[in-house]
Amino acid sequence: MLKDINEVQEEIIKEFEIFDDWMDKYNYLIELSSHLPLIDPKYKTKDYMISGCQSKVWLHAEYKNGIINFTADSNAIITKGIIALLIRILSGRKPEEIMSVDLYFIDKIGLRQNLSPTRSNGLLAFIKQIKLYAVAYDVKYKKE
Repeated sequence: MLKDINEVQEEIIKEFEIFDDWMDKYNYLIELSSHLPLIDPKYKTKDYMISGCQSKVWLHAEYKNGIINFTADSNAIITKGIIALLIRILSGRKPEEIMSVDLYFIDKIGLRQNLSPTRSNGLLAFIKQIKLYAVAYDVKYKKE
């Protein structure tokens, strides 16, 4: 069974508490990038690209049995690690869970404070797109 969203966020916070400086945290993000569920190459198109990101980022959402699963990719390895964290928390969830989530781990691990303004904007754009998918699927499937 899937863990509660906040339980997963707490796990991530604990994982990052091990590291004292941000170079180690960046290295951990790079390591996490290898855990990202890969997007099918057919979704690595302009239609699935997140606008507002400094690097190229693609996101695909699939709705099945009331659950949204995400796959993604990026051409930037640290960005890929950040995406892996977000997908770890949000993939496999119901639309309403995603729409109402408070992603407090971002501030707790110091991520927002240690990203460049352009990467921070990209992070917000990625989260916004995930939530837009959730809203779209919620509206579409509540009508059925």
